[in-house]
Parts: sequence; C-alpha cells; structure tokens
Amino acid sequence: MTDQPTSDVPEADSDSRAWAVAAHLLPWVGVGFLGPLIVWLIKREESPFVEEHAREALNFQISFLIYMIVSALLMLVIIGFFLFIGIGIFGFVVMIIAAVKAANGERYRYPLTIRFISPKTPTA
Repeated sequence: MTDQPTSDVPEADSDSRAWAVAAHLLPWVGVGFLGPLIVWLIKREESPFVEEHAREALNFQISFLIYMIVSALLMLVIIGFFLFIGIGIFGFVVMIIAAVKAANGERYRYPLTIRFISPKTPTA
C-alpha cells in the first residue's frame, strides 16, 4: 500500500497547464466559445488534462451564451437587467476559479453548465 492518495486527475506538465489556462481565459479577449473550441480541437489528442479543461470551458461558454441571450430577451421585463449583470459577474468569477485550478494542475467543473460535449469513451 502507498501513502499517496489515488487521483483520477490526468497528469499535467507546465505546457498542458498553460493550454488549459488559455482555454478558460481566451473568452475574455473577445473570442467567446471559439477560444476553448480551438484549444480543444488542437490539443484533445495530445493531453487528457487539456482536453478535459478545454471541453469543460467550451461547455461553460456555450451555456453562458445561452444564459446571456435569455437574459437579454428578458430585458423586455425588468428582471432581465438584473439577470444579465448577475450572470456576467458569475461568469467572470467562475472563469477565474477555473483558470487558477488549471494552473495548479487540478480538475474543475463549472457549476450550472449544460454538458453539450461529453468526454470521449475509451474504445476497446
């Protein structure tokens, strides 16, 4: 027996961590879900760590876009303004948390995210 706890988090070197952080932070530079999508498409075969983080970031960005569109539509009634601001703050905070977790080599799952892209299943 070992004293080390077992973990199902994929190993992450510094390059993988940098790509994972980029997947979480690229939406801030105005590329929206395209940033995580590009990272996921480029790196998904090379690094399970980057694949997991980029997939999670992509799912969140797609969900976030849907939530913002619904909030914008609800601006016809006053509650949409509050939802829009609240969702924006929520998105900012969870992207920071996700980037920090990725930089530390840890797993992170965004809350309130619709999982459009599921993990690939190993083929036998």
